[in-house]
Amino acid sequence: MPDAARPPRHVLILGGTTEARRLAAALAPDAATAPESAGVPGSATVPEPAPRVTTSLAGRVAAPRLPAGEVRIGGFGGPEGLARWLRAHAVDALIDATHPFADTISHNAALAAATAHVPLLVLRRPGWVPGPGDDWHQVTSLDEAAAALPALGTRVFLTTGRMGLAHFAHLTDLWFLVRSVDAPEPPHPPRMTTLLDRGPFTLEGERALLRDHRIDVVVTKDSGAAATAAKLTAAREAGVPVVVVRRPPLPEGVPVAADPEEAAQWLRRVFSEANAR
Repeated sequence: MPDAARPPRHVLILGGTTEARRLAAALAPDAATAPESAGVPGSATVPEPAPRVTTSLAGRVAAPRLPAGEVRIGGFGGPEGLARWLRAHAVDALIDATHPFADTISHNAALAAATAHVPLLVLRRPGWVPGPGDDWHQVTSLDEAAAALPALGTRVFLTTGRMGLAHFAHLTDLWFLVRSVDAPEPPHPPRMTTLLDRGPFTLEGERALLRDHRIDVVVTKDSGAAATAAKLTAAREAGVPVVVVRRPPLPEGVPVAADPEEAAQWLRRVFSEANAR
């Protein structure tokens, strides 16, 4: 098919993160003025011509921040359903820009991309690294985090999201401050106060939160990024231990980009190689 008659390349972004929104904004036809394309060098030129961009959201947040381009909400029905969707919608490239702990969709994406023969990239922000003065206790699961808590403190600032509260429900002697975007549902710890809020969070605000609620231990997932990192600094300053849940491993053999610009460069290469064939 001549280039003039070829439809725009179709990119599916598995989203829900700041990086996913920034990438969608950078790829949109009006990327030069899209607010969230700021900080993506060369965003007005990736790739040419501008592709059709669809972002898929899981639908777990009641009022998600919508990205530029087309949006679909809901699951695909496992890797087979995602592979069917990739074929039916003529997807030319798949970018997994989901949360670092969304390991099920990441593995489904790898299987679906291999089945549908669609190039796949994982876009993952770098994880946090402990520094001097940090008192981190790294674990591999929420169950391990719950098991570590009784020896570390009695007033817990829990920032692992509302979906995993059942892992802490048996800790009846501890008090929890739970911060999440939407209100949690049972099962959850019986002694619990909920703080509905969405990042980014300031260092001053996190200092006040730890002080006002007399927090003596923090639990978090290694989600990375600066938007929620202030609590780590506040905990270090206050001498409060932090239980950090490590990220699950990524699917083997899938290329990884650390930021939207690197993802855009990967897209340029993929489309250039496709054009040359």
